[in-house]
Amino acid sequence: MYVRDAIGRTLFDLGARVAFGVVGSGNFHFTNAFTAAGGRFVATRHEGGAASMADGYARMSGEVAVLSLHQGCGYTNALTGVAEASKSRTPLLVVTAEATAPTSNFFIDQAGIARGLGAEPMRVRSPRTAVADVTRAFRLCAQGRTVVLNVPIDVQDEPLPEDREAPPPERIVALPQPAAADLERFADLLREARRPVFVAGRGARAAGGEQAIARLADLSGALLATSAVSRGMFRAHDWDIDVSGGFSTPLAAELITGADLIVGWGCALNMWTMRHGKLIAPETKVVQVDIDPQALGRNRPIHLGLWGGVTETADATARLLTARGGAAAQTGTGYRTAAIAARIHTEKRWNDVPFEDTSTADRIDPRVLSAELDRMLPRERVVSVDSGNFMGYPSMYLDVPDEFAFCFTQAFQSIGLGLATAIGAALAQPARLPVAACGDGGFMMSVAELDTAVRLGLPLLVVIYDDAMYGAEVHHFTGGEDLAIVTFPETDIASVARGFGCDALTVRSRADLAGLRPWLDVTPRRPMVIDAKVVRDTGSWWLAEAFGH
Repeated sequence: MYVRDAIGRTLFDLGARVAFGVVGSGNFHFTNAFTAAGGRFVATRHEGGAASMADGYARMSGEVAVLSLHQGCGYTNALTGVAEASKSRTPLLVVTAEATAPTSNFFIDQAGIARGLGAEPMRVRSPRTAVADVTRAFRLCAQGRTVVLNVPIDVQDEPLPEDREAPPPERIVALPQPAAADLERFADLLREARRPVFVAGRGARAAGGEQAIARLADLSGALLATSAVSRGMFRAHDWDIDVSGGFSTPLAAELITGADLIVGWGCALNMWTMRHGKLIAPETKVVQVDIDPQALGRNRPIHLGLWGGVTETADATARLLTARGGAAAQTGTGYRTAAIAARIHTEKRWNDVPFEDTSTADRIDPRVLSAELDRMLPRERVVSVDSGNFMGYPSMYLDVPDEFAFCFTQAFQSIGLGLATAIGAALAQPARLPVAACGDGGFMMSVAELDTAVRLGLPLLVVIYDDAMYGAEVHHFTGGEDLAIVTFPETDIASVARGFGCDALTVRSRADLAGLRPWLDVTPRRPMVIDAKVVRDTGSWWLAEAFGH
């Protein structure tokens, strides 16, 4: 057996089931070895698309996803998606061939680039250590890290020796536990609070996080909210108020601002989630729980930082409160009243908030578009959202059943990742209707991956909020600047989509959406692309807030 064969087989034996990528000479053999062992390889049209698909798959499945890349240019083509994954702590294992001879055209400092992206660089060091190196990389990745495993071309072509290094024994890595004094202080704050609100972020998606946080909320009388990336986590809970931040409904913003205690669970409490701090009243106490000690207080002053795992911290605090006889605030007081429950029932969803329809004769209001799609689409859906001026509309008007149904890749704020992300999410959640929400700019950047969706036979609904411009820039530069460089002629995107083999529909009014019904009424085996010509004369509310005007 050669090193290249051992790499593919070891990945499968460790639990990897799906790899994404574009195959070149450097990654051909270990990719084939992975599929020969039983893994699935999804061939994409561009390495950037492969990186985003792998990211989306990992987020929506909870599994380690593998990205297989050619050395040099294959690796650099994927960097934006790898940076997004790294910033989001996605368990993404990048297995990339590496040219080690400086005379090679493919030679670059791949490990240095990985460090610059915030990923963990590792290397298959020798034939003797190959299996152990792959094992270490996979296990680190499974702990919530994005890892770049470089495979030197000359090493992978060597035979595997008999005296190879044994893989290290698997160790259960215990998450840090908050100090006892800190837990006592946290329990005191919960007992003193009359209007507590819990905000669960990306870190709360750890195993058992939802249940542990909800139990503690019930003990302490807290309302439950999430950051955008964890949207849907508490959907089944009576006291869920949905998203905190720029996408908050008026009710959620009112209740969060009125809180006397806000607890961020694996949540950065950054400008997006706290509206530049406007959701935190001056007298409100703030607690933050995170496994990264450097995250505590990074974005804003906090009254108490708890270094520990979200599930473990919530469970320990619940035990402490129970031993004390429960929190002071009981159901029926503070925020958990019949009046608040009634308001949550009728005002929690953006679809319940009235608005004035600004549709014109030839362009549809994006709120009308989004609300009507929410009504038409099955409840079991997985929604992936690209970045751009439009992104608040699908993020708030398209409801999702849980946190594994909303894929929000915004840590790097790059447009162009949404379509590929949705393909990865679709493969991770095959029982749900996949929806990709894109702006026309981001969609056209990634349009080649329509071919991948068609080839895979995915029932993918692609909704393009098409204002024929880079809307974020148009609505940001309002000082009379020439905007010709960020606006475009109308493109017949529906015809482009049909050329890839998709069904397609151009939508300019609510009535045009009737054309979607025949596709929904069957079991679709190819994507549907909706080119929605949306009104374009104003910026979205979240964008105005983000830019401060």
